[in-house]
Amino acid sequence: MLSPFTFALPWIVGPAVGLWRLSRSTYLRDEPDAPPTDAPLISVICPARNEARHIAEFVRAALATTYSNGELIVVDDHSADGTGALARAAGAGDARLRVIDPPPLPDGWFGKQWACHAGAQQARGEVLLFTDADTRHGPDLLVRLLHAMRRRQSDLISVAGRQELVSFWERVVQPSVFAVLVSTFGGTEAVSNSTRPRAKIANGQCFLVRRDAYDALGGHDAVRHYVAEDLMLAQQWCAAGKRVHLVVGFDQLSTRMYSSLSEIIEGWAKNVWAGGRYVLPDHPVVRMVLRGLVPFSAWPSLVTFVALVLRLTGLAPASCATFGAIAYGATVVWALPIMGVLRIPFWYAFLHPLGATIATWIFLKAAYRGDRVRWKDRSYRAG
Repeated sequence: MLSPFTFALPWIVGPAVGLWRLSRSTYLRDEPDAPPTDAPLISVICPARNEARHIAEFVRAALATTYSNGELIVVDDHSADGTGALARAAGAGDARLRVIDPPPLPDGWFGKQWACHAGAQQARGEVLLFTDADTRHGPDLLVRLLHAMRRRQSDLISVAGRQELVSFWERVVQPSVFAVLVSTFGGTEAVSNSTRPRAKIANGQCFLVRRDAYDALGGHDAVRHYVAEDLMLAQQWCAAGKRVHLVVGFDQLSTRMYSSLSEIIEGWAKNVWAGGRYVLPDHPVVRMVLRGLVPFSAWPSLVTFVALVLRLTGLAPASCATFGAIAYGATVVWALPIMGVLRIPFWYAFLHPLGATIATWIFLKAAYRGDRVRWKDRSYRAG
């Protein structure tokens, strides 16, 4: 009969493998911080719909760049909260800033893609950076990212920045969701070196592209009906033979994605399945089966706690408690360095079963919704 320790091996070895894969990453901090002498014009394009909470701080940070040849285009996507006016005020007359209004959203387009498309049409740069209003750019972001693009001869390069986790629920749930993403894609080099389109991913919060490649491949028009437009751009560009890379920029980019439990649930539920299905094998039967399994993606962290509870309530033998204790302890140990990376108190590592429970609900909700998506007061059907 197998021992409880043997049963717990996946919880001991699995996270170790995940951390090893994550360690094989490259960092923007290793790139030069001095602008090149032949600095091309970079157009920073930010789609913004009802972003009054973020837009002023975003604009001020983006304009504080040490890169000397850039422009900032904020696309005010029919906001009802004064986003455009706040952006202009934050720019304080800076000639590098333009705030534009896109035409009405056409049928078949997601709002973000339409705003990015409108911004790209107005952009003058030979290099385009697409970013989100809830990001904060370090002054050296553009400089180091351009050096990284040139060194790797990238056509598209995106940044995995620091995730700012402030509230209790952010610190409990977000690490569980991130753990699923890391276990799926690995570190930046696993993504960058892969030649398989379905192994590619980009971070829509911040990615830099060559304008000629963007135009040749149809820009955001080519992904207008996909909820995870960043993932689909990466996959389509890889399939077209373009070089797609990912780099870590914890010191150059930060983002607070969601500020409440309801935002976390709704935000991830809109694209975990509708977008994530495109990393799965392209076979209808396989996808149908995996759609039923997606809600259980976070269960490994939950099973150990359930085993302990069953033993404490007398519903399971002592060996179940031994397995649960070993596996739970191993998961906590491996989670501790992640808490350090995320800059949150270490004791949140002990709450990973709670995070896994909520992540399971998020994945279940996403799988049930399928390709039906609602975001920013708009309803879509994902491609």
